[in-house]
Order: sequence, then C-alpha cells, then structure tokens
Amino acid sequence: MSIWWSLHLRRDAASVPLARRLLMGTMETAGVDPDISYDLSVALSEACANAVEHGGSAATSDASGAYRVTAYLDGEKCRIEVADSGPGFPSRGRALSRRAPDYAENGRGLCLIQELADHVDFGNKPGRGGAVVSFDKMLKWKKDAPLMAV
Repeated sequence: MSIWWSLHLRRDAASVPLARRLLMGTMETAGVDPDISYDLSVALSEACANAVEHGGSAATSDASGAYRVTAYLDGEKCRIEVADSGPGFPSRGRALSRRAPDYAENGRGLCLIQELADHVDFGNKPGRGGAVVSFDKMLKWKKDAPLMAV
C-alpha cells in the first residue's frame, strides 16, 4: 500500500489545521493506529507553524508566500516533508541543537518533532534557499485496517 499527497499552502495560520486534518483523515481511512496518527499530526503542525512564522523571504517581513507539505504512507512507514522559501536554517548544529529555556514562550517545535518521529532531518533547499523539515515514523495498524501494508 502506498499513498502520497502534496499541498501548496499560503503562509497563513489557517493553513496549519488544514494540513493536520488532511493527514489525520488519510491515516484514519488507511487504518493507521490513532496514537501514531496523533504523534505525526502534532509533528506536522509544529513544522507547518514554523513555515508560517519563519518561511518568508529574508528580504521582507510580510506574511505572503507559500510553503509545501508532502506526505507519503509507503508500506510500514510515513514520511512527511515541509518546505518553505524563507532564509533557511542557520549553520548545522548551532541553533538546532539548543533547547528553549523553560520560561520561553516558543522555540520547542523542532525538539518536539524530534521526540515524536523516528527520524528527522532539518536542512536547506539548494539554490533559492528555504528550510526543509522532513521526518518519518514507522506505522502501526488497527486490526483489520483496510489499507494495511502486507
């Protein structure tokens, strides 16, 4: 069994629940275990929220533009990628490995994605720039799932 979809979304806060609902609906229809679906949907929400907040052009501070979400359910694994057209991530290892202080109001999204997924990659798009967050998780299935991998 293999399912994939891709969305091109406006950098608007209303796009985050849209992406999350589409992922949850896909996994529910396929018969993925609800706990796995929930973990992936929270991780997706964090990645989308980062794209909405930070994914604009480095030259402007407006909220225009778009970002892309792609999800693959392939066999026993789900892989999700969120790509924006912002300035991208800083040099490897510096800001990505730091945890936000307990009193901070934000800054925990990337750490949360790392905790909820089995494998995570934070990178930058070659050429035009922009951040790419991709993560995957092994799937568990409900008993008698309609699209369960064999």
